[in-house]
Amino acid sequence: MGKPGTIGVFTSGGDSPGMNACIRAVVRTGIYRGIKVKGIMRGYEGMIDGEIIDMESGSVSNIIQRGGTILKSARSQRFRTPEGMAQAYENLQKAGIEGVVAIGGDGTFRGAKEFNSHYSIPFVGVPGTIDNDLFGTDFTLGYDTAINTAVRAIDKIRDTASSHNRLFFVEVMGRDAGFIALRSGIGAGAECILVPETETSLESVINTLEKGWGRQKSSSIIVVAEGDEAGNAFEIAEKVTARLPHFDTRVSILGHIQRGGSPSCMDRVLASELGMAAVEALIDGRSNVMVGKVHKEIKYVPFDQATKHHNQISPNMLKLVEILSV
Repeated sequence: MGKPGTIGVFTSGGDSPGMNACIRAVVRTGIYRGIKVKGIMRGYEGMIDGEIIDMESGSVSNIIQRGGTILKSARSQRFRTPEGMAQAYENLQKAGIEGVVAIGGDGTFRGAKEFNSHYSIPFVGVPGTIDNDLFGTDFTLGYDTAINTAVRAIDKIRDTASSHNRLFFVEVMGRDAGFIALRSGIGAGAECILVPETETSLESVINTLEKGWGRQKSSSIIVVAEGDEAGNAFEIAEKVTARLPHFDTRVSILGHIQRGGSPSCMDRVLASELGMAAVEALIDGRSNVMVGKVHKEIKYVPFDQATKHHNQISPNMLKLVEILSV
C-alpha cells in the first residue's frame, strides 16, 4: 500500500495507565513521518458514530503523565454486527484514514481482526490492559502502574493489620489472570496469594496461617485475584474464618483504583516505544498484528496468537510465594 497519508488512533476496552502516553507517541511519530493523525473517540462506538477529530502535536501536550485516556473508551456491541462494521468503515473512508492503531486488550484485537476479514484498512494493535495477560509481550501498558498501586495499598493495609493483629484478605483485579495478584502479593510480602491459574487449597491457606499464629505473627495478608475459582475475597474469608475463629479478620477490595493514576516511568517509556513501533508497522505495510516487546526487542504478533494464547503464570514465582511464607 505504501506509506499511509492519514492514520487513526483509538483506545478501547478497559482503560489503563499509559494509554495517553501511547496516543502521544502515535500522534508525534505520525507527524514526524509526514502523516496526518486523527483521533477516534470512544473506541469502536465512536468509529460507528463518526466521532473522529484531527490531532496535532499540541493535541497531546501535557498528557504523558495522565492516567485514563483523552480519547475516551467504550465497549461496543454494535461493532459486532455487519451493519456496525459497515458504518465504521464508511466513516473511516470519509475521514481519509488508511491505517489504524488500536490500543486495548484481546476484545479490541478480536474486533480488529474481524473487521479486517471484511475491509482492507490495516489495523495494528498496542497492548493496553492492566492484566498483563496478552501473549506476545512481556508487559502490557498499565500493568506496572497497577501492581505498584496495589502494593502501596497493601502496605497501608499491613500497617493497620499489624496494629490490631488482624488477618486481611485483599482482593485485586484479575478476572481471568492472576498476574496483578502474584506480583503485588510478592512485593507486599503476602502470606498467601490466590490466583485463577492454580487450584486454591484452603487447607494449605489454613496451615500457613496457623503456622504464622504459632510464631506470634502480628499480621497476615492474603491477596486474592477476583477471578479465583474458590470465590471472591469475602467468600474465601468466610470459609477460612469458619475454621479459624480466633483470627480477627477483615476484607478489603481494591477495585478500580488499580486502573487509574499517573503511569509509572516504565509504563510511559513502554507506551512511547510501542506507539512509535505501531506507526512504523503501518508504514511498513503490516496489518492484523499486535506490537509487543519481548526480552527488550520489539515483536509483531498476529492478532490470532495474541488473543488465543495467554501469558502463563511462572511456576518459579508460585514457588517463591511458598518459600517466603515460611
